[in-house]
Amino acid sequence: MSLTLNAGEVLVVLGPNGSGKTTLFRTLLGLLQLKSGTVTLDGRPLTEMTASEIARSLAYVPQAHTSYFPFFVRDVVLMGRTAHLGMFSTPGAYDHDVAGESLRTLGIRHLADKLYTQISGGERQLVLIARALAAEAKLLIMDEPTANLDFGNQALILEEILRLKARGHGVLFCTHDPDHAFLCADRALLLHRGGVLLSGEPDEVVTAENLQTLYDVAVRVIDVPNATRPLRMCQPSLGGTPSPTKGM
Repeated sequence: MSLTLNAGEVLVVLGPNGSGKTTLFRTLLGLLQLKSGTVTLDGRPLTEMTASEIARSLAYVPQAHTSYFPFFVRDVVLMGRTAHLGMFSTPGAYDHDVAGESLRTLGIRHLADKLYTQISGGERQLVLIARALAAEAKLLIMDEPTANLDFGNQALILEEILRLKARGHGVLFCTHDPDHAFLCADRALLLHRGGVLLSGEPDEVVTAENLQTLYDVAVRVIDVPNATRPLRMCQPSLGGTPSPTKGM
C-alpha cells in the first residue's frame, strides 16, 4: 500500500476484524519490522530514527484501558513527556506546564487529581489523548478511540478529533463504525484481507457496495438532511438486499 498523512488532515481506516488494521498501525509506529517498503516521517526513514525521535513526532493513542496502578490523571498525562527526557531525568517545570495545558485543551483539567482507575471510559480516552498531546507530536495514531464508549462519549471523541485537525495535527484512526468517516474524516482507507480495497474521499469510497465487500453484509448509505452541511449515514439492510445511496 501507499499512503500519506499530512498535518491538519484526518485519515480513517475501515475494515473487518483480521483485515490488517493493527498490523498497519504497529508497523507505522515502528513496533513491527518492515518486510519491504519505507515509512518516513518528515522525509526521514523510520529505520534511521531513534525511538525517542519517533515518539516526539508520532504519538499513539491506544484503546481506553484500566491501568493496573492507581496513577493520578495528571501523572498519566505527564508520561507523554517521556520522549523529551533523558534516561535518569525527572519532569521539570516546562514538562508539568505542557501536561497541564494538554488537560486544559481537552477540557479535563478538573480530572487532574482524580485516579485514572476511577474515571469513566470516555474520560480515560480523553486522558490518553491528552497524554499524546503532551508529547508535542504533530501526528497522532488512534486505535479504535471510540470502542466500548457510549453514544455521548463517542461524539465527544469525534469532536476532539476535529479540534485536533483544526489545530494542525494529522490524525490517523481506525474504527468499526463507517459513519465516523462521514463525520470527521478527510480520507478513508478500506482494508480487506490484508490489502487495500480502496482509498479516497469518504463520499467516494464508503459506498453500499464497498461496505458489503468489506463486511459481507447488506448495507444502505443514506443522505440525511442537515442544516449546515450534507451528511450521510450507514444502515445494515436487515432482511433484504442492499439498495444504492438515496435521499430521505
